[in-house]
Amino acid sequence: MNNDKAPSPVKIVVCPGCGGKSIYAPSNPFRPFCSERCKNIDFGAWASEGFRLPADAPPDDEPHGDPKVR
Repeated sequence: MNNDKAPSPVKIVVCPGCGGKSIYAPSNPFRPFCSERCKNIDFGAWASEGFRLPADAPPDDEPHGDPKVR
């Protein structure tokens, strides 16, 4: 058996920021993003709650759940 480790093929993924090509390997410190810029834009959107899901919470004076099930 040969114990030499063959280098794994470079994996190219789509950058979640710009949609361009990004190298998904330890050589890319910004993975899965293609650049520091794309990573920072994504982090800024996350920090400012740009990725927040809409919440359909009932008003504080209404009980939680379906009112017909009481």
